[in-house]
Amino acid sequence: MSNDDLVILIEEEDSPTREHRPSWSVLVIDDDSEVHAATSFALRRVEILGRPLQLCHMHSAQQARAQLLDMEPPAVVLLDVVMETEDAGLRLVDFLRSDCGWSETRIILRTGQPGQAPELAVFDRYDINDYRTKAELTQTRLITAISGAIRSFDQIHTIAENRRGLELIIRSAPDLLNQRAVTTFAEGVLTQFAALLRVPLDGIVCAQRGSPLDPEDLRLFVVGAAGRLANTALQPLDQLEDREIGLFIRQAIEQRTHQFESHRSVLFLNAAGRDAAVFIAAGHNLLKLDRQLIEVFAANISACFSNLQRFEEINFVAFHDGLTGIGNRAQLLRDLDSLRCQGQGQVEQAVALIDIRQFAELNDGLGQELGNQILMTVARRIHARLGQHCALARVGADVFAIAGPAEWVNPQQLLDLFAEPFAIAEHRLHLRISLGLAQITSESESAINLLKQVSIALNRAKRSLNRDHVYFEKEMEHDTRRRLSIIHALHEDFRRDRLEVWFQPQIRADDQAAVAMEALLRWTGEQGFVQPPNVFVPLAEHSGLIIELGYFVLQRSLEALSRLNDRPGAPVRVSVNVSLAQFRQIDFLQRVQRIIAESGHPPQAIELEITESIAMDEPKVVSNTLRALRAFGVRVAVDDFGTGYSSLTQLRQLPLDAMKIDRSFVLDLAEPDGRWLVESIIALSKRLGLESVAEGVESAEQAAQLRDLGCDLLQGYHFARPMPLSGLLDWLDQRAA
Repeated sequence: MSNDDLVILIEEEDSPTREHRPSWSVLVIDDDSEVHAATSFALRRVEILGRPLQLCHMHSAQQARAQLLDMEPPAVVLLDVVMETEDAGLRLVDFLRSDCGWSETRIILRTGQPGQAPELAVFDRYDINDYRTKAELTQTRLITAISGAIRSFDQIHTIAENRRGLELIIRSAPDLLNQRAVTTFAEGVLTQFAALLRVPLDGIVCAQRGSPLDPEDLRLFVVGAAGRLANTALQPLDQLEDREIGLFIRQAIEQRTHQFESHRSVLFLNAAGRDAAVFIAAGHNLLKLDRQLIEVFAANISACFSNLQRFEEINFVAFHDGLTGIGNRAQLLRDLDSLRCQGQGQVEQAVALIDIRQFAELNDGLGQELGNQILMTVARRIHARLGQHCALARVGADVFAIAGPAEWVNPQQLLDLFAEPFAIAEHRLHLRISLGLAQITSESESAINLLKQVSIALNRAKRSLNRDHVYFEKEMEHDTRRRLSIIHALHEDFRRDRLEVWFQPQIRADDQAAVAMEALLRWTGEQGFVQPPNVFVPLAEHSGLIIELGYFVLQRSLEALSRLNDRPGAPVRVSVNVSLAQFRQIDFLQRVQRIIAESGHPPQAIELEITESIAMDEPKVVSNTLRALRAFGVRVAVDDFGTGYSSLTQLRQLPLDAMKIDRSFVLDLAEPDGRWLVESIIALSKRLGLESVAEGVESAEQAAQLRDLGCDLLQGYHFARPMPLSGLLDWLDQRAA
């Protein structure tokens, strides 16, 4: 057998099997049909670098021009120089290099006329590999020429692919670095990797996502998917239907290295301490691609992934509560905006604020560490029950927000969350809550406005003595605006010294002497009272202005005593109310002592009235402060006795001088039960060694009854209404006359 009869197999040692490699495309352009037949016969079973040849035939330069623009570039072109014209082949070379852009394709010129060889300059200009006469191209020489051209094409193509891949990586980096959402980033990675490998977009990106409520939860989740795996997005990796893919990815992560197989590959990534992996169904093309190129791509992706991780951490801090891991106020506003836009749908949406009652007391009593555990446990329970259906956030120290479908965000569902006790360390705590709720509709003005509305509802619920939840109603907003307007005006008038202190005498029951008086704050204007005390005093307490108002009343009361010094029958003592907010001030005792000392009056001229709520607020601290006041010489009275929830045991332990009987009890004196109750309070005061003062005495009959029951001091309209200092002076003059 001659050499020309041999079937030549030219392979690399590590070439993959034929079934996984495409063929080399060889284009034969010649106007001689016998040449086509001979070429096909000579190359019929030839493999080069482990891949077979696939021949494409064209029979004229004209046919080639008509079809070449629509073809994929072949590896080699066997081109007849002389066809329709003597230079038809050379003109076609210029066409396929310039017009078709086939820069990588190798060209072998053939001619049946030896004298038609092109000039050397043409070889250089058009990058022609070889020139042969048809007579000298035996099978062996033809295969040798084709083999050399294909090897050359393979090298040029690999270099070009590497360059293209690097350019792709460089171009994709800014886009990937600018991604701020992990799903968008993952889709970009898949797109770029598939483009780099020139394979269909068919793969997934996995990353350790974890749960914000459980830092130890570092499960792998599919954060991006495409192709046949597109429906796996956001699934845990261990729940993939195709378990082989999951195992292949886990193998890469456990070995912390890339994995490549003939039909699939995984890039292992690690950024900011979190593992990730890119899986793609890549076949034969991957084995042609330089592994260094893949390493460059992987390193680039890791850098981008690190950038994304850092951004997500910053984003998490910006939009999540650091203690509980659920959303914060900023995140809630985002969620409310989203729900507001969905308000036109069929599902009714609502937002609720949950306030834990007496949380401050729990925090103080159990300690801040256990207080934090309470908040985290509450967040976990809310997340477990409602996290899949609703947006959750912590928007205050002990205030949680829930927004979502009204079937979940309603009083019954939310109160049920707190029906069972919470296990905190060795404690089992039953937490009581107040709820404010508001409907979310497409007509809601903004997320800020929704939050304001539900806050108004919550404040109503917190102030209510018998309601644990309140739904926002439009009138509440008008009322809130009115309240804010009053608070603003109150601040302004206080700053301009437009508030006055009026006085109501306290009459000794047995001899009708005006021995004392109560100082009462009044907000007067040109048309009379701007607002009554029952309106502006609670607002002053709410705004915090009550603290300075309290000291203002004390100063004006002492000034009034100075004006009364030379008046016969004038009161020698003034009672001043103290608010809970004022009493809680760290410098309360010092300021009271300083104001009295600067007035020049003896401390015994002042009686401070505290409510039962103050008396029961941290009894030990309250008791110590009251003892210090009494040691200084100031008298202490408990106001409106019987209307609060004080313990008689605790009350007995407080250093008090007087007990004031609330006007509501005096009003019921005519009733047997009412008389018995007042009689009991007076008897109790005597038993405790306290002076008794009855408020709201409006008739001579009431005054007589109270005197007969042993009440010490009487105060009310029957004797005198509250009046400014000038009115009090006139009243005293009239009594003296």
